[in-house]
Amino acid sequence: MKEYEKKIFGRAIIKEDLIMNEEKIARINELYHKAKEVGLTEEEKAEQKALRTEYIMAIRKNLRATLNNVSVENEDGTITDLGEKYGKKHEKAN
Repeated sequence: MKEYEKKIFGRAIIKEDLIMNEEKIARINELYHKAKEVGLTEEEKAEQKALRTEYIMAIRKNLRATLNNVSVENEDGTITDLGEKYGKKHEKAN
């Protein structure tokens, strides 16, 4: 079992530098097609689950990073930085 799989299944915090690359996405797709055609072994099912979890976490991380850099102009002309108000920037200040 790979290091990131241990962390995902153990529900520990995943490393910040965990990146979903093209090879991992290709492997997710490969396992999906194999599951539909012939089925997966238990080891492949575990790998598929770990990769899917990692993929979802990477999407969430990217979305949070994007939203942390969004500012909204209010009707009165003031600017609200959503990252400071709701996101990681706010959490670090506390």
